[in-house]
Amino acid sequence: MADINLPLPLRLALIVPTLNAAAGWQRLLGGIQSQNLQPDNILVIDSSSRDETSKLVRAAGFQLVTIAPKDFNHGRTRQLALQLVPQAEILVYLTQDAVLADANALRDLVASFADSRVALAYGRQLPRQHAGAVEAHARLFNYPDQSQVRCFADRQQFGIKTVFCSNSFAAYRRSALEEVGGFPEHVILGEDMVTAARLLQKEYCIAYVSSACVFHSHGYSVAQEFRRYFDTGVLHRREPWLQHVFGHAGDEGMRFVYSELRYLACRAPWLLPVAPLRTAAKWIGYRLGCMENLLSTGVKRAISMHGIFWDED
Repeated sequence: MADINLPLPLRLALIVPTLNAAAGWQRLLGGIQSQNLQPDNILVIDSSSRDETSKLVRAAGFQLVTIAPKDFNHGRTRQLALQLVPQAEILVYLTQDAVLADANALRDLVASFADSRVALAYGRQLPRQHAGAVEAHARLFNYPDQSQVRCFADRQQFGIKTVFCSNSFAAYRRSALEEVGGFPEHVILGEDMVTAARLLQKEYCIAYVSSACVFHSHGYSVAQEFRRYFDTGVLHRREPWLQHVFGHAGDEGMRFVYSELRYLACRAPWLLPVAPLRTAAKWIGYRLGCMENLLSTGVKRAISMHGIFWDED
């Protein structure tokens, strides 16, 4: 992305939620320290890690806030961060396993806010080193090399994909975020999607910045895919307005399936027999999530990827 002069000197805060992050700390820290644009404040919210995370955070000179593991929630914890950095006009959220890929990642992401319509910008996620074919394809499919700005009217073209974004590496304009009430504080996941949808309804726009890259991907097993899609189904059941306003993901889901099969056929054909099983696990998990009101709390806790959510539900 070309250099863009922001309309005013915006104060920037970088927020990183952590839990037992010591093993990957040097990669995370190296990416942050390499940035040409340095945040005015770096806040780490740690869920009482049992390793040396807190020691490493203090040694780096970052602000550290510790919470109990039971108090973590994807939305509530990020909302807490919003309150803890009151001077920041742009808030960048980065997960502990997302490594900034080059020195311009933060600069390129924040440059999106030169457009006054943009309230949320998220970066491109590249497959981590040694990622398997299934893992790599998911990132390449969802995070293309072409930047894009999406606004509310674009829902006619993109449907639910209009509100796709990821807080693994995303930045928010404080004033807009506060206008929509901040992050939802009791969601199993998808706090980024819910917030994006609210911002679009207020006539703000979302920027996808393909030049702002992090290495971030997951090698989910079939069982983990089931659990993850169960949680997605729970989100959609509890936030039905998302699909009422923006539409369903049917066509996009089928496009992903066909794209994955073509990708595996070229790069890892031995994985093709497992692909239908993986797709079925996602579908079954999602459908169960959409019917979670019929399941006991114990069952939901057992099959959810975020079991701790059900302790306070």
